[in-house]
Amino acid sequence: MRKFEISQKFWSLAGKFDIFDEDGRLAYQVQGSFLKLFKEFTIFDGQGKTVSHIKQQFSFPFQKFMVTFADGKEITIQKRFSLLKAKYDISDFGLEVAGDIWNMTFSLLNQGREVAKIHQEWFKFPSTYRVEIADDSLSDLVISLVIAIDYIKEKESSAASSASS
Repeated sequence: MRKFEISQKFWSLAGKFDIFDEDGRLAYQVQGSFLKLFKEFTIFDGQGKTVSHIKQQFSFPFQKFMVTFADGKEITIQKRFSLLKAKYDISDFGLEVAGDIWNMTFSLLNQGREVAKIHQEWFKFPSTYRVEIADDSLSDLVISLVIAIDYIKEKESSAASSASS
C-alpha cells in the first residue's frame, strides 16, 4: 500500500504544489494553468516526467475534465446531479466512487474491492489530503482524480460564497 500527502499551496495562483509519499520523498509535482478560460493541470512524477494532463472541458450544467495519461489512455471525470452528496462519473476505467466526496472522504472501488482511500484533513492549513492506494498501478490515476475533484469542489465553494454575498 502506498500513501501520499497532498498539501496545496494557498498562495500559488497557478496551482503549483508537490505531493510527497509516506517517507517524505517527492512523488509528484502538479502545475496548474494560470489565466486560462478552462483550467488545466499537468502532473509530473518525482523525476520530472509527465504522468498526466488534466483539462477542464466545456460542459453544462456540471463540470467535466478529460485526463490524458502519458501512455495515451484517456478518461473523463464528470460531476452528476445529486441532491444529498456529490457524485462523479469516471469513464472507461471500471472504478466506482463511494463515500462523501463533498467532504473529500471517499474510497475508490474496483468490483466492490477498495483500491484507494482519500481523506481531507480538516483544520489543517494549507488544505491537506491523505491518500492510500492499495494497488500501486493505480497511483497516477488516483492522484489525477483527487486533483480534478478537489478543483471542482473549490470552484463550487467559491461560486456559493460569492452568490451569498
